[in-house]
Amino acid sequence: VQLQASGGGLAQAGDSLRLSCTASGRTGSRLFMGWFREPPGKEREFVATMNWSSGKTYYADSVKDRFTISKDNAKNTVYLQMNRLKPEDTAIYYCAADTTLILSSVRQVNAYDYWGQGTQVTVSS
Repeated sequence: VQLQASGGGLAQAGDSLRLSCTASGRTGSRLFMGWFREPPGKEREFVATMNWSSGKTYYADSVKDRFTISKDNAKNTVYLQMNRLKPEDTAIYYCAADTTLILSSVRQVNAYDYWGQGTQVTVSS
């Protein structure tokens, strides 16, 4: 699976941004696609993920009610709509995918085998 991420950039607190990630290659029926982020000086952390076939979504508590993960089946693309951005959302955002996840590991960084290039999101106060 190859992942190509786009979007991100500069925003002010309260603004919105949207990230996109397109998958190519053999994705299979058990695909999860999601987003992680790496704030400055911190470890990579879970943001949101989606079971591609069922559409079920999972969110980190810090972004729930502000971020929405969605997909376009025809484009093999997953989106992360980020609303009401906060300075603490500043990070490099990474798209991730895996085809063998179990439910107990959907929020774990090391459970994902495929990663896109990071895209910077910077939110100023």
